Amino acid sequence: MYLDPDVSHAVKILIVGHFGVGKTTCIGALSEIEPLRTEEEITEASVGFDDLSGTPNKTTTTVAMDFGRLSLSDSLVLYLFGTPGQERFKEMWEELSRGALGALVLVDPERLEESFPVLDLVERFGLTYAIGVNRFDGTADYPLEEVHEALNLSPDTPVVGCDVRDEESAGQALITLVEHLMTLLA
Repeated sequence: MYLDPDVSHAVKILIVGHFGVGKTTCIGALSEIEPLRTEEEITEASVGFDDLSGTPNKTTTTVAMDFGRLSLSDSLVLYLFGTPGQERFKEMWEELSRGALGALVLVDPERLEESFPVLDLVERFGLTYAIGVNRFDGTADYPLEEVHEALNLSPDTPVVGCDVRDEESAGQALITLVEHLMTLLA
């Protein structure tokens, strides 16, 4: 699917988060084109590097980035870039963050401690962000105010619940980020 020639504005958005939080799934749910995925099978080489304890059924991992596209109107398109979640790939973040207007930070409320290094990187690169609390099957539904407090976020940082497998729910999380960006740019 080619980009409409009437598109006059393109915005780069990062979808970030810790290992196994749902970044690839989110881009897959949102993208209007077949997303570019750089997933590889998790092998014995990841032993000692990737902690699979919070994601026992995970068999693949992003090794470079994910990419998708979403047209918001005839003149505005979002380019969605998903970052790898492992610490060893953080050098890629600097390149991926260049030119990005903001980031949707996905978190797993049962593994919030893994979100702090991600938030450190997002803030280090000066990105405006919103938090998407991904809901996983079989986990408790945590109050968003508690997640906001536990992450020690600025009072104006939006936090929204989402299920990144669902296009509408993932879309609402992205809309929350875009609305936050628009209030800051106004």
